Amino acid sequence: MAQKIIQRGAEAVIFEEGMDVVKCRVKKSYRIPEIENKIRKLRTRGEAKLLERAGKFIDVPEMKKVDEVAGTINMEFVKGKKLSDNLDLLSKEKQEDVALIIGKNISKIHDADIIHGDLTTSNMIFVDVKMSRVFFIDFGLGFISKKIEDKAVDLHLLKQALEAKHFRNFGTLFSKVLEGYSMSKNSENVLKQLKKVEMRGRYKDKY
Repeated sequence: MAQKIIQRGAEAVIFEEGMDVVKCRVKKSYRIPEIENKIRKLRTRGEAKLLERAGKFIDVPEMKKVDEVAGTINMEFVKGKKLSDNLDLLSKEKQEDVALIIGKNISKIHDADIIHGDLTTSNMIFVDVKMSRVFFIDFGLGFISKKIEDKAVDLHLLKQALEAKHFRNFGTLFSKVLEGYSMSKNSENVLKQLKKVEMRGRYKDKY
């Protein structure tokens, strides 16, 4: 079956295969083969479990098959657009709607103790302009945690990503993200911790 590479990164190669998207973890030649195989197996299993768990609360690609030995995950091909390339092209009102949905999505996975680990608009697919659905993808750096700190850092990473990629409307967008996130049962504590995380970042930048 013909394969078309969509994205190639240091950790994985993403390609189309028929009606599926396949994520294949890259083998690290510098590791001892036995250790490498174990790491790839565990990380593939972990990501698959996170994807399955997150799918109970938010839009994520449907998982079809997992091969831990090969380090591959087969998922449905989501017919949409990468948000990083298209958010700025939407009307300001629609951008705010999307940011609100992102905040709500994060609150739902955080309440399920899922930390995405790489929250950027590059890891989100925008589907259906009228319905404004946002699919979260790539849970490769994700993990399970109840810690308020981990949830605050997740939000901080998104804030940095929005500021870097969507700086023209950054302030309004992140305010809408926080508005959506306010539905989380721990939102007050997470947002307090977010301020501390930001203060640590500013302190480091001074020295």
